[in-house]
Amino acid sequence: MIDFKRIDHVLICIPPNSREAAREFYAGQLGLREIPGEHPNGALWFETGDAELHIREEDLAVGISGRHAAFEVMDLPTAKKFLADQGIEIAFSTAIEGRDRCFFRDPWGNRFELIEFGKR
Repeated sequence: MIDFKRIDHVLICIPPNSREAAREFYAGQLGLREIPGEHPNGALWFETGDAELHIREEDLAVGISGRHAAFEVMDLPTAKKFLADQGIEIAFSTAIEGRDRCFFRDPWGNRFELIEFGKR
């Protein structure tokens, strides 16, 4: 079983070459505070209450999307074992300081990220 703690972030995708327009909309028009840093895949990160909104450019006409919801879990190794025991394929991505993470997809291709902070 996976011991979910909270939703951490949601990643949405925008067309290529839209990064600055997205920054203007989300920070400029909506007033969200941008989280500074060099984020994976050139993503923009914004504060939205106790969760974050991540925005990344993606060619929406090519392949399966990287859009996803991310959940903080209490014990990532136990969650990964549970997924493996269920026959669910686990994928990994770039390392981010201070957290360990993995990804999986449901039977319909929806992508989910599981995160445990205080790792790496």
